[in-house]
Amino acid sequence: MFVAHLTWPEAGTWAAEGVILLIPLGATEQHGPHLPLSTDSDIAAALCARAAAERTDVLIAPPVPYGASGEHAGFAGTLSIGQAALELLVVELCRSATDTFTRIALVNGHGGNIEPLCRAVELLRSESRDVRLFSPGYGGDPHAGRSETSLQLALAPQRVRAELAEPGDRRPLPELLPLLRAGGVRAVSPNGILGDPTGACAEEGAALLTAATTALLNDLGRWWPQDHEEGPRR
Repeated sequence: MFVAHLTWPEAGTWAAEGVILLIPLGATEQHGPHLPLSTDSDIAAALCARAAAERTDVLIAPPVPYGASGEHAGFAGTLSIGQAALELLVVELCRSATDTFTRIALVNGHGGNIEPLCRAVELLRSESRDVRLFSPGYGGDPHAGRSETSLQLALAPQRVRAELAEPGDRRPLPELLPLLRAGGVRAVSPNGILGDPTGACAEEGAALLTAATTALLNDLGRWWPQDHEEGPRR
């Protein structure tokens, strides 16, 4: 299911069958003292893998692990390329990808990526390229709180430092947004958490993953109905 594992003739065979290329986009940014920097990328990649397990006409591109994470500046390990660079990266990547694949879905795992991704998709679609954007919503805490901690516990519990999970700033996001825009996460939450991860559990994360996968599959089905049960051989 991974395009990078194919040879170029194999990729051409898949393309001739009208395969959908999923491109996972995440970030490398702080997620509190208890979650890995790869959390957003891990979630995006997992959603792609789950969608590919359900549809035979899907391939997965290598994840893009860098995003627009300027709001997390000041926390060690955060690696941000900013909005302009992300927008340009996605535009050029999809221009190249559409030389081979006619249908592309960007699967985004980081909220800070949404604005540049929307601009990139608008430009690409104005060029008659069939590129779509999926960005799941989980509700609950905005960042590194119960939802994301539960998701990571379901995906890779060994990466979660559960003993370090602690509440951060628990004010509602609408109240926090002006402060976040002015000074970033560091200005409101010294530990980098927006919410409270202490009640997180793998069972809740599994349910969130199932719901997000269902939403992704529903969007793929709406954009590109599956024409046949059998797809190219993996």
